[in-house]
Amino acid sequence: MTAPPLAVRGLEYTYPGGIAALRDLDLTVERGRKLVILGPNGSGKTTLLLHLNGTFRPTRGEVLLDGCPAGYDRHALNQWRRRVGLVLQEPDDQLFAATVGQDVSFGPLNLGLTALETRERVGEALAALRIADLADRATHTLSFGQKKRVAIAGILAMRPEILVLDEPTAGLDPHGVVHLLNALQRLHDAGTTLVFSTHDVELAYAWADQAAIFQDGTVLRQGETTAVLADRELLQRARLRPPLLLELTQLLPGPLLRSREAVLAQLQERLRVNQ
Repeated sequence: MTAPPLAVRGLEYTYPGGIAALRDLDLTVERGRKLVILGPNGSGKTTLLLHLNGTFRPTRGEVLLDGCPAGYDRHALNQWRRRVGLVLQEPDDQLFAATVGQDVSFGPLNLGLTALETRERVGEALAALRIADLADRATHTLSFGQKKRVAIAGILAMRPEILVLDEPTAGLDPHGVVHLLNALQRLHDAGTTLVFSTHDVELAYAWADQAAIFQDGTVLRQGETTAVLADRELLQRARLRPPLLLELTQLLPGPLLRSREAVLAQLQERLRVNQ
């Protein structure tokens, strides 16, 4: 059986002062899936994500790449971060160059690519996020949503196999959420494995293939999204409420529906039949 591209086993992390953030945590990232790390604020989700690309080193336990323990020397970290890209919740924490094009160029140039190869990757990343028109814009003039997409483009230009995003929709208005999720879906359709954290159960239910319920620094359960989010006792332990969309579709005959449009269509059909 092929090992997953990324996994953590028995992960523990303690901040200075003895504050335990992660406790005996297991997680598996399967190739080609969209995995949501779902839990309340302050449960340690960001700390976990910072381990997935080697930013943090565990106090105990290990991170596995293709089944092998990841290394933390400079060469190993560079290879690791070529494969696993991390996008932080606050885009200003990642944007530092004067213009969008310069910022997105930083990663490829740091990989040692030529100017021509870098231009190709920058153009490809900006096009994928549909922000090619922003290439010459000063980063400080961008909206919050534009900054989010530029931050993702900067990681995407390094062509990671796995894209890890910390609360990707936080701070976005509904229009911005739709634009961002559409962009991420295109990346996923092109073969990128996605891992993202959120406390939004509605987003998790509608969009993720797999869910890992996170609470007090550990994963309570990981599995297919519909099965995990249908476990009311589990959600209660994690101080989460079941998604409204799931509750509605459970009242309807047939398979569980994952989109708002599908549920509304089913309800309308039921009303028409019963008239």
